Amino acid sequence: MFAKNASTRYPINELIGKRWSGRAYDPDRTLTSQQIISLLEAARWAPSCFGDEPWRYIVCNRVTHPAAWQMALDALNESNRVWVSKASVMILGFANTVMKHNGKPNRWGDYDTGAATMSLCLQATAMGMMVHQMGGYDTDKVRSSFNVPDTFTPMAILSIGYQLPVDSIPDALKEREMAPRVRRPLEENFFEASWGTPITG
Repeated sequence: MFAKNASTRYPINELIGKRWSGRAYDPDRTLTSQQIISLLEAARWAPSCFGDEPWRYIVCNRVTHPAAWQMALDALNESNRVWVSKASVMILGFANTVMKHNGKPNRWGDYDTGAATMSLCLQATAMGMMVHQMGGYDTDKVRSSFNVPDTFTPMAILSIGYQLPVDSIPDALKEREMAPRVRRPLEENFFEASWGTPITG
């Protein structure tokens, strides 16, 4: 995978800086079951409110479960389908809306599932893979196709795989793949002591 490191003003962990959401997947490089389990293990050890572990994931492997993989692909918006069709694996993420220890609404379920997913993404980066998280899909289709219980909220579909070599990336994707990574200035999103007061270094 070619380097596309974050351009930071302050030092951060190398793994965080290397993670990015690519689209140009190599269809000939697939993930092993062991690799997939390693990604899930990283998600399993994420923090959660009351240790509730509200996340649930459905793994759709293009090689071992092509029908499930196709159902996930069919749920995506058309613009996503074009490039996701080359990914080795798709993982569907869900958040439990109910606390398992007391049956009350879990308003932190989405937050905790996001934390678990980020752990998975960082593990994938460490293993030389790329993950692209997508919200562009039909949640009703996902619910019906995968028999998702009503108490679980569909959060994202993750495409996972290895990146194509630079000289093999299609022209339709090359500009987006090679474009610099951009974020708003730190001071716009991060405050000190009160809302709207920019943090200073």
